[in-house]
Amino acid sequence: MSENPSPSAAAADAGGPQSAAPPSAPAPMTSAGRGAPPWLWFVLLALAALGVVGWQWYDTRQQVGALQDELARRLAEGEARNKEALATARQTRSTVAELAGRVDTLEGGLAESQNQQVALEALYQQLSRNTDEWALAEIEQTLTIAAQHLQLAGNIKAAILALQNADMRLQRIDRPQLMALRKVIERDIERLRVSPYVDVVGLSVKLDTLMEAVETLPLAMQQRPPATPSETQAAEQAQTPVLTRLAREIWQDLRALVRIQTVDRPELPLVDPGQEFFLRENLKLRLLSARMALLQRDGRTYRADLLAARQWV
Repeated sequence: MSENPSPSAAAADAGGPQSAAPPSAPAPMTSAGRGAPPWLWFVLLALAALGVVGWQWYDTRQQVGALQDELARRLAEGEARNKEALATARQTRSTVAELAGRVDTLEGGLAESQNQQVALEALYQQLSRNTDEWALAEIEQTLTIAAQHLQLAGNIKAAILALQNADMRLQRIDRPQLMALRKVIERDIERLRVSPYVDVVGLSVKLDTLMEAVETLPLAMQQRPPATPSETQAAEQAQTPVLTRLAREIWQDLRALVRIQTVDRPELPLVDPGQEFFLRENLKLRLLSARMALLQRDGRTYRADLLAARQWV
């Protein structure tokens, strides 16, 4: 529609050759008059303007109609799409509701299955706990026997056999939680295998013999208490003259003040007869403590007690 020439353009085209042509000589005046009147030109221009306005109005109306048709078509398409989206949304809602119902059903079944699994696991744990408790109680008793063999008798071989028996029972249980205990038992077995053999029973018997011999051991500085005069000696002293008796007492006092004795170790102190009993009892206690440390496998205390007893002897 925009390709059709407008009246103004046609008029311009029509009047183009006349305006482009060179001015010719004025036509001769006819009998009708000298030329067109001015109002005629005004009317022609008005008609041309009306034609242009009408053409533009028609063209605009055509364009507006086309735009209205396009808008109506797009509105119809949008409405159709909205209806389709609403239908899809309704279908999605129904699908979601159906899926929610299925999920609820599945959750109920899952909860029931979990409850059954928990009940079965509790039953299995109870049965397994009873079996494992019996086995662990036997293993604990075996380890206690091994400790008694070591502490009371020092029997390394019996202790190794008891530990190996406990390790075999732990291997039958086959639980990962008991791997640390098995490692400790294996380490103790290896330590006992490389440890030197100590005759605890023989050493204990020797210490008992030494404790019995303490009563008969002589002291390094034996000192006897002064003898008390008997009744006959007192009667004889009463019959002797006073000067003789006085001289004898003076001599005895001088002998008590000065005493010469040869000893191997002059630094040894004299022991009072009243302290001799405590000295022997302390020596027995040292030997008894060494014997207890030997039975308890306490080497440090055993050596310290023996060293102290040797220094006293």
